[in-house]
Amino acid sequence: MRILGIDPGLRTTGFGVVEVAGPALHYIASGTIKTDSLPNGDLPGRLKLIFEGVREVAARYQPECAAVEIVFVNVNPQSTLLLGQARGAAMAALVTGGLAVAEYTALQMKKAVVGHGHARKEQVQAMVARLLALPGEPGSDAADALGLAITHAHAGRSLAALADATPLARRAHAQYRKGRTY
Repeated sequence: MRILGIDPGLRTTGFGVVEVAGPALHYIASGTIKTDSLPNGDLPGRLKLIFEGVREVAARYQPECAAVEIVFVNVNPQSTLLLGQARGAAMAALVTGGLAVAEYTALQMKKAVVGHGHARKEQVQAMVARLLALPGEPGSDAADALGLAITHAHAGRSLAALADATPLARRAHAQYRKGRTY
């Protein structure tokens, strides 16, 4: 199974592709999609670059599924909104390409890759290089994206098996009119 990891960012969006064969992980590719060539105020242009870049990566490497980092709330709400828009552009590109998308927090990714959720960027880079037997450490954005793909390789099978074993059902006691739940 080939997995594409995406670490969304408005200036730099990281991507990483790994292939899973049983318990073994194999590095395929990684890199970044940069929007620095556009002025800071050109948000639509930056979102377009992210969208097109993610679509191009997905078309080139033909992953079977994708893993995207969940946005956390920053101290600055404006930064959170901008990051959410970059994430939305990346997810829209993946979904329009027909890929199933899993979502993980940075804490989940760090815990899966390094062993604890408060790992530094350097620790993530070193562990990703070690897990994938890379000759050197990838950049921080690419390492995070590869870490998301690794996380999905480990957790995705368990989550899929759990979802198959436990069907979701509506809570009849917690419904408003017309089927909305609270």
